[in-house]
Amino acid sequence: MMFLKGKFQLQQLPAHYLQAAINGVIPQENGILQSDYGGETIQGPAFDPTSHPASAPAPSSSSAFRPVMPSRQIVERQPRMLDFRVEYRDRNVDVVLEDSCTVGEIKQILENELQIPVSKMLLKGWKTGDVEDSTVLKSLHLPKNNSLYVLTPDLPPPSSSSHAGALQESLNQNFMLIITHREVQREYNLNFSGSSTIQEVKRNVYDLTSIPVRHQLWEGWPASATDDSMCLAESGLSYPCHRLTVGRRSSPAQTREQSEEQSTDVHMVSDSDGDDFEDASEFGVDDGEVFGMASSALRKSPMMPENAENEGDALLQFTAEFSSRYGDCHPVFFIGSLEAAFQEAFYVKARDRKLLAIYLHHDESVLTNVFCSQMLCAESIVSYLSQNFITWAWDLTKDANRARFLTMCNRHFGSVVAQTIRTQKTDQFPLFLIIMGKRSSNEVLNVIQGNTTVDELMMRLMAAMEIFTAQQQEDIKDEDEREARENVKREQDEAYRLSLEADRAKREAHEREMAEQFRLEQIRKEQEEEREAIRLSLEQALPPEPKEENAEPVSKLRIRTPSGEFLERRFLASNKLQIVFDFVASKGFPWDEFKLLSTFPRRDVTQLDPNKSLLEVKLFPQETLFLEAKE
Repeated sequence: MMFLKGKFQLQQLPAHYLQAAINGVIPQENGILQSDYGGETIQGPAFDPTSHPASAPAPSSSSAFRPVMPSRQIVERQPRMLDFRVEYRDRNVDVVLEDSCTVGEIKQILENELQIPVSKMLLKGWKTGDVEDSTVLKSLHLPKNNSLYVLTPDLPPPSSSSHAGALQESLNQNFMLIITHREVQREYNLNFSGSSTIQEVKRNVYDLTSIPVRHQLWEGWPASATDDSMCLAESGLSYPCHRLTVGRRSSPAQTREQSEEQSTDVHMVSDSDGDDFEDASEFGVDDGEVFGMASSALRKSPMMPENAENEGDALLQFTAEFSSRYGDCHPVFFIGSLEAAFQEAFYVKARDRKLLAIYLHHDESVLTNVFCSQMLCAESIVSYLSQNFITWAWDLTKDANRARFLTMCNRHFGSVVAQTIRTQKTDQFPLFLIIMGKRSSNEVLNVIQGNTTVDELMMRLMAAMEIFTAQQQEDIKDEDEREARENVKREQDEAYRLSLEADRAKREAHEREMAEQFRLEQIRKEQEEEREAIRLSLEQALPPEPKEENAEPVSKLRIRTPSGEFLERRFLASNKLQIVFDFVASKGFPWDEFKLLSTFPRRDVTQLDPNKSLLEVKLFPQETLFLEAKE
């Protein structure tokens, strides 16, 4: 039986479908049933379709074949239902069937729903690849929920109006492009609208990687993306994410340069005219550097964008550009604002504090390339900075960025330090500022200019570290003493709090005890009042005591209480036993709490029928009884 969500459609399976389903569920060879448990084989009778007449009702899929298993309990297989969501263009069809059905039966259902002939239909999305129509679903080992799609290559596409609607929808969608920069193995996640062009993507990648558009070598664009003016919605990109790879295209001049001497290259370029330098990268020279000589006029991408709103974004570009120029072995630059760098370096526990090193870059200085490549990127300097410093960087090449840093410097270090940096000449850059945090201010320990050596730079860093270590030891001592005082105060406060809680707990316990006693006393009083009311009502309801000389027979009873006192009273022999119980209860001994016993013979009078007379229960003419509390 097959089900279609939203519509219940019952079809009678053909006989060959049922036989194929049975053979798919329980594979057979020469009467040997292959077991799914531990590779065992079980001998059973072979299935013969001719042994079942056509008029006999077809068995259900869960019990279509039941081989007799010697010395083993017969296990019936319950049918397993599978859910399929089938997508065709702008439609989704949900199909539910048993795993004993075949792929062709799914197509029959889709033929009714989509009005597509089975012969024109390609059902795709199977995890095992393409399958035949006669394949039984159980043999594919499918999960409970499955997603498939239908292709109709022989049918014409939908009308142009629906295609235009789909294109308009794609133009309004956002595509996530995951772009890998091959040379530096860095990944960028960029969002573009469907209306953006391929050219816009390449220009954005140029801003990130400094690879000009004409030198970009791409992998991953669809075959239909043949024109850079094409929008992303028409290019055939996978939605919502698509992966691309970009690298720098190798020019013939770069290949020749690897086999020639460096000096020969310099002479060759020096003889070229000015037009050749406009596209120096054609000769294997990076933008921004002509055969090892710094030239900011040729750099396509600055170290830091001008007028950046977010300092963290500016430092991200600074780090990426620094890596592309000088390699990946460089100090780890802190990504964030200068205030965040202060928090990271100074406003932590004394043992975790570090010095703050501020690197001030300037592309116009002739010392910049040498300082960055030979000193700042030296492994010893990189290792020492990473262990003992928080390194923050800024680019002063642009006037706007220079003014912005001077404002920050004046706010954090004072006007003297800001004026010192303002008066530095271009050829004195780059600068390295060593900052130490103090209780009330931040102190500039050293200003290191670019005209230095690796050894001198290391010595000045170590000298600053010695000053910082001495100050740090004092801060650690003060912090430990302060924490000790605070711990003592916390312990005292905690002891005081616990004392208050103990007193409050005692007071609350006493109040609860008093309230409980009061409640019990009230209950006791109410019970006593209730018992007294019952006693009085019973006493008033008692018949009058007969006289000794009476025309009727009189029984005289003497009752001993638990305290040793005796209760004496005369009753008519015809009185019921209940009157005796009421008399005893009126004296404060209710019969549900006390039992009335006779001596000879010993018996429990309260167990007798209270409606019988004293004469009938043999309490005549006189009897001595005693009261005993029930357990």
